[in-house]
Amino acid sequence: MNLSKYIDHTLLKPTATEMDFRKLCEEIYQNSFYSACVPPYYVAFVKELLEYSDAKVCTVIGFPLGYQTTKVKIEEAQKALQDGADELDMVMNISAFKSMAYKTVKQEIKLLTDLTHSQNALLKVIIETAYLDNFDIRIACEICEEAGADFVKTSTGFANKGADLEQVKLMREVLPNNIQIKASGGIQTYEQATAFIEAGATRLGTSSGVAIVSGGVGYSGY
Repeated sequence: MNLSKYIDHTLLKPTATEMDFRKLCEEIYQNSFYSACVPPYYVAFVKELLEYSDAKVCTVIGFPLGYQTTKVKIEEAQKALQDGADELDMVMNISAFKSMAYKTVKQEIKLLTDLTHSQNALLKVIIETAYLDNFDIRIACEICEEAGADFVKTSTGFANKGADLEQVKLMREVLPNNIQIKASGGIQTYEQATAFIEAGATRLGTSSGVAIVSGGVGYSGY
């Protein structure tokens, strides 16, 4: 299986430097990864570096905890889209979700979806499965579907655990075929990557892309 086109090659470490992002882009050119997933601060920089690549530029919104106000998330998304982001990975308001403010959560996702789609970009919603039980996952997936999101994503990589195979299988069971799944957090090997794809993921968020496609073992975090 050619895994390169499944991988959002990710660098979200708080200590990452400009040289690290240059290296990330070199690895994308060398391995033909689907996208670079980088902090909002580096979107314009990475967009320019990838000018001669087919790779997309992805960034994060409301990261990593999700409880910014909707207005702040919208402004963050607008800036990212202006800077050239092709895909936005937005963290769901987990606190509001746990408070069962489902309408509020859905309204926020819908606003971000509409904004993102108006710029011909894609929205992924990070539901942070580490904090959810199976009942929660079903509800979160239904909310994302009703709000029109393009993807539901498992994790930020900053919670106490990342992607879980059984949770991805449940997400695939609940979601309609037109909504894709991004598995992220702790995916380090070729075997793990293929298992998540077989479970239903169509995109993988990982900082271990080079190790995965070369059959090695990569870094455990982001």
